[in-house]
Amino acid sequence: MGAAAPRSGRDTDTSPRDISTGGAGTAGSALSTAVRALGLNAPPPRLALSVVVIVECGFVLVGFLNVMAEEPGAFILVVSGLSFALIGLLQLVHSSYRLRHFRARWYRWTLSLQAVLTYLPLFALGLGWGEMAGFLGASLLLVLRPVLAWPLFGLITVTAAATGPMLGMSATDSADITVSTVLTGLIVYGLSRLAQLVVDVQAAQAELARLAVSQERLRFARDLHDLLGYSLSAVTLKSELACRLVPATPERALEEMKSILEISRQALADVRTVARGYRDMSLATEAVSAQSVLEAAGIQVTTDFRGAPTEGEVNTIMATVLREAITNLLRHSKAERCRLESWTTALGELVLTITNDGVQPIAQSPDGAPAIPDGSGLGNLQFRLTSIGGSLSTGVDETGWFVLRAVAPVRWPAAG
Repeated sequence: MGAAAPRSGRDTDTSPRDISTGGAGTAGSALSTAVRALGLNAPPPRLALSVVVIVECGFVLVGFLNVMAEEPGAFILVVSGLSFALIGLLQLVHSSYRLRHFRARWYRWTLSLQAVLTYLPLFALGLGWGEMAGFLGASLLLVLRPVLAWPLFGLITVTAAATGPMLGMSATDSADITVSTVLTGLIVYGLSRLAQLVVDVQAAQAELARLAVSQERLRFARDLHDLLGYSLSAVTLKSELACRLVPATPERALEEMKSILEISRQALADVRTVARGYRDMSLATEAVSAQSVLEAAGIQVTTDFRGAPTEGEVNTIMATVLREAITNLLRHSKAERCRLESWTTALGELVLTITNDGVQPIAQSPDGAPAIPDGSGLGNLQFRLTSIGGSLSTGVDETGWFVLRAVAPVRWPAAG
């Protein structure tokens, strides 16, 4: 018994570099649903633990009443009462979730003491004491590893079956001791494990609530970054252009001011939709907006969009990728030419590439690939794409142009 341990409670390649990571969103969602389903009709932890205490106290009381029915002497009655109380206390130690740390340290001694209290008085008190071996079996199942606990439980059952004949009892009384021992052990073990499960489910629900709050904060931060970063960059760029145009061509400056007003209104609407938790974007619409902003910055733009996806999550995510890529281009490059391309492959994947000739000197990582700059933009895009089974890669092609390539399945099943 003492040897058992208690159960506890990752030529130079110039191709774009893949920075995607495998997502576990589906598995996490399934786990969340399962935990919520388990906890939906589960009793409060205190009630579950109270049921265990009541049942254990009831078994102890029945055992004591059986001893009293034998009309023993006062000494035996007092000794048996103290022994029953100690066994009940030890059983609570082995069943209680709150005492798991104490149990992990002292289980060898508590199990040994319970074994002594179970078998030492057996021959003096007879039938009424035999049922207490079931408590010892439950404690073994709760504290020790299954590979050792179940064989010991079987040994206790065999011992209970042999107790009757050893004490000269009838076959009926012997069978009663055996059945009572097995049932007591299994009932106490089952109720204790169910009470622990209720506590674990409540803890898991609290953790899921904390993660939900954290994920919502991350979603809000990502959406604000992706939306306002682009909009504010466009407003700044067009405002500078309008200021330069006012002395020479005020009519053109007025058009740019109207465009700034439109972008500002759209930014306000985007912030409101982020606050509501839902936002639907179109890749085709973002492509038109991106071309307008890039041309205002004096960048030559060529576009080729084929096979645009239907409205939905994939379309929204790819539109977000385009918006963030244009924001980064305006902030971090000296581009004069830019290509925006999108097409659907034979495998049912939507591919979006944004290339430009404004590559800045990029530090090399140990493997010779361009290092990804610090910041949350590419990380946000990577998170969004991997959540729908897509990927993101960046790098410099053989012509020296910087390439951002996003791939996503055209159809992504909605969460059930």
